[in-house]
Amino acid sequence: MLAKAEQKRQAAIIRAEGESEAAKLISNTTAALGMGLIELRKIEASREIAATLAKTLNVAYLPNANNMLLGLNPSVAGR
Repeated sequence: MLAKAEQKRQAAIIRAEGESEAAKLISNTTAALGMGLIELRKIEASREIAATLAKTLNVAYLPNANNMLLGLNPSVAGR
């Protein structure tokens, strides 16, 4: 039991060190080359989210339009 707890602790330390190293690499790359890597990660995340949402039947798409509240009474819309 003690050995298993020690292995979990060691695994957590190794994982944290790896995440720290990855953060340093991303920071250094961003400083040297600009925000291209961050933009790439945003695009990759957006594609993954879009693929997930495309498979879900309970999602309704609402366009980003400013006129969606046209026709509402302004006193009601402000509440």
